[in-house]
Amino acid sequence: MTEDPQRNFRSVYYEKVGFRGVEEKKSLEILLKDDRLDIEKLCTFSQRFPLPSMYRTLVWKVLLGILPPHHESHTFVMKYRREQYKDVYHALQVIRFISESTPQVEIFLRIYQLESGKLPRNPSFPLEPEDEVFLAIAKAMEEMVEDSIDCYWLVSSFVNLFNNKYKDALPQLPKYLEQALSLEDNRLLTHLKSCSAMSQLPYNLWFRKCFAGGLPESSLQRVWDKVISGSCKILVFVAVEILLTFKMKLMVLNSAEKIAQFLENVPQDNTDAIVSKAIELWHKHCGTPAHSV
Repeated sequence: MTEDPQRNFRSVYYEKVGFRGVEEKKSLEILLKDDRLDIEKLCTFSQRFPLPSMYRTLVWKVLLGILPPHHESHTFVMKYRREQYKDVYHALQVIRFISESTPQVEIFLRIYQLESGKLPRNPSFPLEPEDEVFLAIAKAMEEMVEDSIDCYWLVSSFVNLFNNKYKDALPQLPKYLEQALSLEDNRLLTHLKSCSAMSQLPYNLWFRKCFAGGLPESSLQRVWDKVISGSCKILVFVAVEILLTFKMKLMVLNSAEKIAQFLENVPQDNTDAIVSKAIELWHKHCGTPAHSV
């Protein structure tokens, strides 16, 4: 049977603009039908392709360990997690750390603090930097996930992923960024260094907050697919692609402060294209990924 050239053209076109054909969705559906979900195959799929929105929450919950691999346990485990959430929520109400008017993301933070033994003595105490990171991630996740209890477990597990698995890798990301940028555009790197801007780049937004608050939901989800499935290095290439995309603007800025200020609030109109190019760049530098950092 000869291949349909029109179909091939469509596949290439969808690939270029960031959409995938139905083949990837069908492949994922086959993986999700297994009685025992294969975590390694789900990681590999998530690294290679964007997750369809209808399955994203389920896959994230499995990869983050919120749900076990066995399908038959999912209902029981989520029932237990809902009860656990409600018990801690009630305890925080009793000790007057939260009320009916407390914003949802702050409730998530207090639950996480109590669960991890880091609840301050007084709710009026100033937030720690790690609390600000948690809130940024929670605000972004809240836009992606409708169910508040699902959202809490995703946020807390995502934060734990960074605090545990990626703890040693995170401090190295600025160095990887400089190395990648030197290969992609050494002239831009030289300019940033001459302005003493490399140490002033918004690394907290990019690497600690994982672009939460810096990218819109549609773009951020595709980045987080890669992070959750095993690669924090994708963050480096999103940052590199942002620098390359706005090179002309950056080259006329001559102070570290102005460069950092611009990068903290990059225009949001073409972030999907930036992420698509960043994923291509990531594949180029790291090869076809499986599920390693």
